[in-house]
Amino acid sequence: MSPGTTAFVTHRNLLFTVAYELLGSAADAEDVLQETWLRWADVDLDTVRDQRAYLVRIATRQALTRLRTVGRRRETYYGPWLPEPLLTTPDVAEDVALADSLSMAMLLVLETLGPTERAVFVLREVFDLGYDEIAAAVDKSPAAVRQIAHRARSHVAARRPRDVVSPAQTRAALDAFQRAVRTGDLQGLLDVLAPDVVALSDGGGRAQAVPRPVVGADKVARLFAAGLKLVGAEVTLEPVHVNGAPALLMRLGGRLDGVLAVRVEDGLVTGLYYVRNPEKLSRVGRETPVSRVS
Repeated sequence: MSPGTTAFVTHRNLLFTVAYELLGSAADAEDVLQETWLRWADVDLDTVRDQRAYLVRIATRQALTRLRTVGRRRETYYGPWLPEPLLTTPDVAEDVALADSLSMAMLLVLETLGPTERAVFVLREVFDLGYDEIAAAVDKSPAAVRQIAHRARSHVAARRPRDVVSPAQTRAALDAFQRAVRTGDLQGLLDVLAPDVVALSDGGGRAQAVPRPVVGADKVARLFAAGLKLVGAEVTLEPVHVNGAPALLMRLGGRLDGVLAVRVEDGLVTGLYYVRNPEKLSRVGRETPVSRVS
């Protein structure tokens, strides 16, 4: 294996994670990896002082180019857009910063940032890159990057969950939700949902889904209760880890129907994210390695 190939393979999981956090799509992140490799293969390694930083720079630039394109596509997306879920190993939750940044809730917050703001925030707050390194990646001066980072931090702080919730707390809320769904217990659903809970369902026009957010515990509980009765098939909920946190795979009659992720605050579910778009379910058949380090 050549030195260039060795470097790329060594940092591959890091590069994928950077691209995924910028794009919210594993498919697009894989395309960015391919483009990064093609450009890296043409680099004279004798001119590279820090291979990791150089690779991150290439990947970030490719992701930014793609982000501006997919951002326009998402403006015409049918119904709510949710990130592509990743099946991850339970130990990802041990890296609190990584797990938080990968969560559905955080990725949706990142969607509200502009492309450059998103890149600066992710590279600084998640991957702890220096301002000089980030400046080279986003083609800005270090002073400008500092200003962008400050604005992005303020923007995210106003929209992110108030507290970091442990996997045990999330699992407890999911277990209560699962029991209520399995038994058809409407009151049990109401007990685990926050009064202002928001449910989003992503079918992408390829699977039936609610076209708008559903807000409020009563509406969300009745939506799930009515939906399961309407289906009429055997429903199974399989506990897994998705995007670094406990989640559920929902199967109807043994067939994978979707992935359910949640946002939990103060022991109650404040956000329900149900991905049914079949184009976004390929990554829940196998674990995807993610990393903040190489």
